[in-house]
Amino acid sequence: MHSPVVVLGGGPGGYAAAFLAADEGLQVTIVEASPTLGGTCLLRGCIPSKALLHVAKVISEVAELGAEWGVEYAGKPKIDVDKVRARKDKVISNLTGGLGNLAKRRNVTIIKARGSFVNSTTLKLEGDDASIPEGGQLTFDHCIIATGSVPAMPPAFDIGSDRVMDSTGALKLADIPDNLLVIGGGYIGLEMGSVYAHLGSKVSVVEMTETLLPGADRDLVKPLAKRINKMCEERVFLNTKVGSLTEVGDKIEVTFEGPGKFGHEQYDRVLVSIGRRPVTKGLGLENTKVEVNARGFIVCDNQQRTADTNIFAIGDVAGDPMLAHKATHEGRVAAEVIAGKPAVFDKRAIPAVVFTDPEIAWAGLTEDEAKRDGITVDVEVYPWAASGRAQALGITDGLTKWLVDPETNRVLGCGIVGSGAGELIAEAVLAIEMGCEVHDITESVHPHPTLSETLMNAGEVHYGTATEVYKPKKKTTPSA
Repeated sequence: MHSPVVVLGGGPGGYAAAFLAADEGLQVTIVEASPTLGGTCLLRGCIPSKALLHVAKVISEVAELGAEWGVEYAGKPKIDVDKVRARKDKVISNLTGGLGNLAKRRNVTIIKARGSFVNSTTLKLEGDDASIPEGGQLTFDHCIIATGSVPAMPPAFDIGSDRVMDSTGALKLADIPDNLLVIGGGYIGLEMGSVYAHLGSKVSVVEMTETLLPGADRDLVKPLAKRINKMCEERVFLNTKVGSLTEVGDKIEVTFEGPGKFGHEQYDRVLVSIGRRPVTKGLGLENTKVEVNARGFIVCDNQQRTADTNIFAIGDVAGDPMLAHKATHEGRVAAEVIAGKPAVFDKRAIPAVVFTDPEIAWAGLTEDEAKRDGITVDVEVYPWAASGRAQALGITDGLTKWLVDPETNRVLGCGIVGSGAGELIAEAVLAIEMGCEVHDITESVHPHPTLSETLMNAGEVHYGTATEVYKPKKKTTPSA
């Protein structure tokens, strides 16, 4: 069987590339090992975790809306974990069904198989699905690799017990353990830890570095760290390494090594959340000219071309950041290049969002990056304590900040911590991509009273025109 364009992987990058290529008039085939399209994001990542996080957020808000607000409840909520799990699975089912219909409407062929390269123009297809063509091979003119990533699991932690979970196992929600240890203070661990904590588990977090969310600016992390410490009842162990995991009866015994915690303790379940690794091994890339770097990422240019002229790479396999929305845009670039259009992936701002409570979001240049690279920027911070909307909602521990080029007044980056930060960051992405100056934001009318006003207010800090409620001192990075 021959297909002019083959997409290896049916996740958000893969199906976006396939759909756009089909819209460009190309004949497209998706090769996907899972029974449905969707990839990690839809089947075992972004979507199911956000469905569960919404449950956690509602529980949290109800708990906080107590006597101080003049609202009291008879008792704690009753959790039916089977119904929670069923609702999460229904969301996945609805979305995967929709993707199947979109593929059919575009005449995109779907082959349910595991694909690996025989050479630069041929895939070997393995599996027992009826969609696999006779002979088990598929030739192509162009192939887009979109195989994504999987949770990293160090051999020392892979002890063969279902009580030691990765993010995929945690999302299955087999039960609500009495106590859960999260290894890794990154966004996945904190998100899933929040879910289990609000469903009733006593959650502890251990992180090797000195802070949670090592990749985010410290002022953004501070309000979240305070909330996580409270949620975990001070069981957050920083600067601490996990030496070993051992199954002892129906418990997992954990050895801690560090100033945050030292010694042994037992847990009902352990979630290992220390990052993800790209799926590039076992693809037969050695049979092509595709190059893979030391971290396992496929080397490609800004048109997503690899060293093999017939093969492109997008998404998690193409390098950091490992984000679904980055994969989608890279997929569109690859499809347009194959269709003969002069597309490139040259984004100034790829937003990152941590869907905890409070949420953290940032785009463009971060303050830590400015300090590291010696880039002089004005850092304009507006605390949500000065926001009428935040005061009304009782969420005053947030903040919004812009990083501004002091010579041109252009916005280079933005960071937000607080409720709905993931929605608010979109305005900042547009501003950074368009090369806006601060006055473009401050002169745009923002609705009142809303949290979106904090983007305007933070811009006003740059000109010293912020509301009388808040008169900040200017902050410049790096310091002279």
